[in-house]
Amino acid sequence: MEEKRIRIYNCAKELFRTKGFKDTNISEITKKAGMAVGTFYNYYSSKEKLFMDIFLEENTKLKKDCLESLDLTQSPLTVVRQIITMNAAGINDSPILREWYNKSVFEKIERVFREENGVEAVHFVYDSFLELVTLWQAQGKMRKDIDSKMIMMLFAAIITVDTHKEEIGLDYFPELPELLTELVMKGLTDCS
Repeated sequence: MEEKRIRIYNCAKELFRTKGFKDTNISEITKKAGMAVGTFYNYYSSKEKLFMDIFLEENTKLKKDCLESLDLTQSPLTVVRQIITMNAAGINDSPILREWYNKSVFEKIERVFREENGVEAVHFVYDSFLELVTLWQAQGKMRKDIDSKMIMMLFAAIITVDTHKEEIGLDYFPELPELLTELVMKGLTDCS
């Protein structure tokens, strides 16, 4: 049974990469996997749930790769700039992660996923980065008067601003997230 679930997952991942979420349907996934549509529902409740599982796996891998390639001896500003740059590059390189920028698609996927898994299921605060912030606070490199989870939300806001390019104005990018990063980090590292 696990073999069937893995086959569905892998076939869906390939189709989502080549066709995108919107243009991939369950019957294509099961046909590619060599099984009946009904079999899909033995393993996944919806296409959205399957996509979100794949998205989260890709996102986790990207974050892990980012952390492994960082030089943590550099200043927090330099490290955070590198994280944001690597994150943006990783998203642009992955057709699955690029769906994050397709607002109409991703809002629906996230809503269905939260309904099925609970409100905390989609939590884009990354534990490894949270540990890094906590370490910087302990070392006196980052303000301790701001909760580490709030700091993570500041970083999430910087990353999320990228999904609002059209509303803000394309001519402000990529400078806007870079400037936000610099200003936020200056405020967070002013430990006087």
